[in-house]
Amino acid sequence: MFGSVTLAAADPVAHVINHKAVVNEDGFWIWSAIQTNMILSALILIVLGLIVAASVKTGPDAQGHKRFITKNPFAHMIEVICAYLRENTVRPLLGKRTDKFMPFLWTLFFFILINNLLGMVPLLDAYHLVDKEAKAAHMSWIGGTATQSIYVTAALAVVSAIMINLAGIKELGLGGYLKHLTAEAPIFVWPIIIPIEIMGTFIKPVALAIRLFANMTAGHILVAVLLGFAGASGFGSDNLALGLPIGIVSTIAVIAIYFLELFVAFLQAFVFMFLTTVFISLLEHHHDHDHEHETAHELAQAGLA
Repeated sequence: MFGSVTLAAADPVAHVINHKAVVNEDGFWIWSAIQTNMILSALILIVLGLIVAASVKTGPDAQGHKRFITKNPFAHMIEVICAYLRENTVRPLLGKRTDKFMPFLWTLFFFILINNLLGMVPLLDAYHLVDKEAKAAHMSWIGGTATQSIYVTAALAVVSAIMINLAGIKELGLGGYLKHLTAEAPIFVWPIIIPIEIMGTFIKPVALAIRLFANMTAGHILVAVLLGFAGASGFGSDNLALGLPIGIVSTIAVIAIYFLELFVAFLQAFVFMFLTTVFISLLEHHHDHDHEHETAHELAQAGLA
C-alpha cells in the first residue's frame, strides 16, 4: 500500500489532519486538500446520481412490465438503499412528511458516505509519492477525509440544525415552536426548562459534528499508526527476525481495520442522517404523535449516548 511507504517515518496525526494547498503571505489557508476532496465528492454524487436516475426511471410503455426494472446492478443497489432509508428509517418517524424531507436526507447521507469512502483512498499518499517537496512541507492539493475535519462536520451540523428548526417552525408555527421550548411544563419551572431546551437546540448539532469527526479521525489515526509499525518497525527494520513478524501482523491488522473503516463509513453516514431525522420528528404536534414522540426521544437519547 502507498501508506506503508509514506508513513514509515511520519507522525500519524500529522498525516491524518488536513493539508494546506495554497497559503497567502499572512499564512491564511486559501485552499486545502479536503476542499478539493469535497468538490470531487460533489461531482461524484452528481454524476452517479444522474446515472442511477437514468437506470431507475420507468421506460416506455412498449417495454411492458420490463419498463419498471432497474437497468443495472449498481443502480439497483442504490435504489434498495434509498428505499430502505425512506421506508424503514424515515417514514416511521416523519410519517406524511417523509417525501418532503427525503431529498435533503438522501443528499446528506450520500454526501457524507462518499466523503467517508473517498478518505479511504490513498490519494494523499499517491500525491506525496509524486511530489516529495509537498510531502516535506505538509502540503497537498488532494487527499485526506473531509468528514475528519471538525470544520466540515460543523458545517454539516449547522445545515442540519437549520433544517431541523425551520421544519419545526413550519410544522408548529412560530408560536407553537416557542411553546415547545417550555416542554409543556408548569409555568413556575419555565426558568429552568426554557434554558435547558434552548441549550438542547445547540447541543444536538454539536453532538452530530463531534460524533462524525471523532469516529472518522480515530479510525484513520489507527490505520496510520499500524502502517507506521509495518513500515518503520516492521519491513523497514534492520532486524528482520523481529521486523518481519511485526510487519506481517501490522499489515494483517491494517487490512482488518480497513474493513471495519468501510463499515464505519456507512454507519456514520447513516447515524448522521438518522439523528437528523429524529430531531426533525421531535418538533411536531404532540397530540397527533404522542407515541412517535416517546420513541423519537428514546432514539435521540440512545444516539447521543
